[in-house]
Amino acid sequence: MIRPDVVVLDYGSGNVRSAVRALERVGARVELTADPARALACEGLFVPGVGNFHACLAGLRAADGPRIIDVRLAGGRPVLGVCVGMQVMFEGSDEPSARPLDGLGQWPGRVERLRAPVVPHMGWSTVEVPAGSPLFAGVERERFYFVHSYAVRHWTLPVPHGPMAVVAPRVVTARHGETFVAAVENGPLTATQFHPEKSGDAGLALLSNWVVSL
Repeated sequence: MIRPDVVVLDYGSGNVRSAVRALERVGARVELTADPARALACEGLFVPGVGNFHACLAGLRAADGPRIIDVRLAGGRPVLGVCVGMQVMFEGSDEPSARPLDGLGQWPGRVERLRAPVVPHMGWSTVEVPAGSPLFAGVERERFYFVHSYAVRHWTLPVPHGPMAVVAPRVVTARHGETFVAAVENGPLTATQFHPEKSGDAGLALLSNWVVSL
């Protein structure tokens, strides 16, 4: 059996070994690298993200990440963003920074601080999944592990521009004080605010769904 070829983009975003191990467990052949040629050529690109939105963007830009993601999506080649790796796909963030940067603009919307009694949102939460989700098949009613203080609180349709504009997105939500975007499936671009690699069996099943689709 041929194992799908997945690259975890290594642009300095925290400890990503857990993501590598989880993807390997669900049958992928995984390489952690910042090599643009490998990131463009692989069957699936995993974009991690830990910490400050703007710091992650700076690291992503230094690794040629925006161009790599644009080229992959223009060719219909799968990309999966996780946590801040999801947030950077939007237009921008209100998170404080000495060097604020715009997001990648693949989707409309801004990342804002959660309005909740306790922030950060740290722990397990269920998600609301639209019918027919390939990514959440078999785990629609499961809980996933979140660690974040900022999220996309407002979602506007349709997607106004770029290669994702012709594909209707499937938006998954969760609640922590208020409803926020927990995941998006949009053709070749998929992302989760939670950490599937830290979400036990449910997270592994979700990663398996993505890997099998490559």
